[in-house]
Amino acid sequence: MEKKLRTKDRIIQASIALFNEVGERQVTTNHIAAHLGISPGNLYYHFRNKEDIIRHIFREYTKLLETRIKPPSAQARPLDALTDYLDIVFELMWRFHFFYANLPDILSRDPALQQDYLQVQQGVLARVMTVIKALKAQGVIAVDEADIRDLAHNIKLLVTFWISYLKTQAPQAEVNQANLYRGVLKVLLLFKPYATAAARADMLQLQHYYSQLVGTDQAAADL
Repeated sequence: MEKKLRTKDRIIQASIALFNEVGERQVTTNHIAAHLGISPGNLYYHFRNKEDIIRHIFREYTKLLETRIKPPSAQARPLDALTDYLDIVFELMWRFHFFYANLPDILSRDPALQQDYLQVQQGVLARVMTVIKALKAQGVIAVDEADIRDLAHNIKLLVTFWISYLKTQAPQAEVNQANLYRGVLKVLLLFKPYATAAARADMLQLQHYYSQLVGTDQAAADL
């Protein structure tokens, strides 16, 4: 049993790597099996088809969402909640960027996954709203209570489709860490107009930090 679990996990991790490297549409189960040096039959022992692999990858993605996006503790520094959220945004976009790049197509091919995705996204919206409310309670941002849900939707929208936007606006731009940090920086800019006077200096410092991670790559400088 232990060997089977190890093989199953290897298949998932290899699939993520290949999907990210060449695009999910270009990868077949035979490619995955060959990459791992196992027979297609061995792969099918663990997964029925590629859609089954993607569903398992999505479960791994969901677990990260559930465990990493948490309300800040009472002892946390005011901007810790925002920094933690931006870091998890980057981590998820980088680790699963094939999913963000081809989301509508992936979901259209699997109605069951589509339903799971919609359900998970309700939880994501609630978690983002929790982060916003915590920042408001800590005096980092000043936002009307009635606008919190819409702000959370806008943040979620930007995160979900940043990679797709990048690929359409700058087809030559690589999906690399610098360009993903560019998306993280744009998420931060959604918070910036709501920054309180007391938090403005820290917000600017955080903006400078992520700008340094973006670097000076000109390929997507106008995005």
